[in-house]
Amino acid sequence: MAPAAAVVQHHPWDKAAEGWSRHSSLVNSWLHDVTVRMLSSVSIAEGGRVMDVAAGAGGQTIDIARRVGPGGAVLATDISARILQLASENAHAAGVSNVTTQVADAQQLGLAGAGFDAAVSRLGLMFCPQPVLALREMAAALRPGGRLAAVVFSQPQANPCVAILMTTALRHAGRTAASPFEPGTLFSLGKPGVLAELLEQAGFSDIKVEPVTAPMHLPSSRHYLDFIRSSGSPIMEILAPLPVPAQNDAWADMEEQLNRFASADGWCGPNELLLGSGRLGAADVPA
Repeated sequence: MAPAAAVVQHHPWDKAAEGWSRHSSLVNSWLHDVTVRMLSSVSIAEGGRVMDVAAGAGGQTIDIARRVGPGGAVLATDISARILQLASENAHAAGVSNVTTQVADAQQLGLAGAGFDAAVSRLGLMFCPQPVLALREMAAALRPGGRLAAVVFSQPQANPCVAILMTTALRHAGRTAASPFEPGTLFSLGKPGVLAELLEQAGFSDIKVEPVTAPMHLPSSRHYLDFIRSSGSPIMEILAPLPVPAQNDAWADMEEQLNRFASADGWCGPNELLLGSGRLGAADVPA
């Protein structure tokens, strides 16, 4: 008897994988400064072993791989098998050979005792319904004294473009807007004090959470929506049940509202992110 075929598990982010990878240059440019600060905050150095959680299409994974060099190693994890496949292809195309991938929910990494020097997560932790579990899983995979850094969206008022997308999509879908800080959503970790508290609960010390401005510069609001329509899984999921004409109406409504950020020099969407970091173990005691 022939062996049974393996069951392929699909995830909603699989649908956004192609768009996210196709827009890698845009994403990497948009997040360049905060990525540099994120990697510096965990002291990634040549020869290090680093875990990239919710790695997406691997833009920051490639940056890490280059920092640790041939003597180091990077493990990229994500809940979407398709996006990790693209991340692997992107790493190969970039000429780095020290990246491996593993499909895993951040809340169930199963990597306790792996002894990584550092762990990072760029715009992924906020999508975890129970982020403290994800942080504890990352902590379990670090060596004593290992460092962690995570980038998440700040509050809705500091991210008006994202807030417009979410509220408009919900309205067109006939859904009542929940609390902007609902677990597992775009702004879930943006409430002041939340990220620092979660890092402490997960066993980290020397905790720092700082806001980082990250404006997105594009020729027009339509270019921004082209990115969101193929890459913004939360918005795509809200609108997916609607008939195509109704979806198009929602996108047109968003474009009209987003035009407020246009000027003679192009379109600039304001964003504010939070960079949270910490070290695994008790705080250092001054001599």
